[in-house]
Amino acid sequence: MSLPVHATLLERFSYYGLRCFAALVLFFLIIPILIIIPLSFNAEPFFTFTEGMLKLDPDAYSLRWYRNIWESQEWMLSIKNSMIVGVCATLLAMTLGTLAALGLSQRHMPFKGAIMGLLISPMIVPLIISAASMYFFFTKVNLAQTYLGVIMAHAVLGIPFVIITVTATLVGFDENLTKASASLGANPRTTFFKVTFPLIRPGVISGALFAFATSFDEVVVVLFIAGTDQRTIPREMWAGMREQLSPTILAVATLLILLSVMLLLTVELLRRRSDRIRGISE
Repeated sequence: MSLPVHATLLERFSYYGLRCFAALVLFFLIIPILIIIPLSFNAEPFFTFTEGMLKLDPDAYSLRWYRNIWESQEWMLSIKNSMIVGVCATLLAMTLGTLAALGLSQRHMPFKGAIMGLLISPMIVPLIISAASMYFFFTKVNLAQTYLGVIMAHAVLGIPFVIITVTATLVGFDENLTKASASLGANPRTTFFKVTFPLIRPGVISGALFAFATSFDEVVVVLFIAGTDQRTIPREMWAGMREQLSPTILAVATLLILLSVMLLLTVELLRRRSDRIRGISE
């Protein structure tokens, strides 16, 4: 929102003051994250800026910690596990979350509020409680310390994001479109894939990206559920900080930051596309 031409001095002061305050808050929140990036290029095994780095000496910067990632079997295994678990958990969360959102959007769905609250409860309940509960349950059914157990646990955490984003895209959905499709002879399956899914696709993909990011960054549940063969990237970083502190962690953290930024940009692009499809102008 731009400042009107007839704004008074007080209004102009409030307008620019609020923006300066917001910029300072953003800077305060993001600077601890950004500091990690230059430190990951430190040629020395320190977690602080060396004198050479402060003088911008090229010899003080190195890619040695990034090379360590590719040369380490532990890190490569953790990356492989994170990708396998993340992709499988995302597909599971996307499928179940989309079906749940479609069911909750039905006009005659009973106990809609209670079911919605139950399904998104993993976002509200403290993660340590969810992790402990999953551990006791998965142990009973022999899913603890298995890939399937970790995938199912991460899917449970990702489903609320899919439900929320798909439900948001279903707001204002014109039911006459499905009725028109049925009147033309299309069965429910064809109606879903030809009419409904193209309209909710941005929300489904956005929810899937959030679910993937949740799985990729999650460590508490992995500490409870995963075994030594299911170590993910956050689990390896946790072990590295406790057992052998190395700047390689900073290099991994930098890569995770880049991945998170790419996911956020993709979600924002999808949100704008969804708004254009639904005729919502900013």
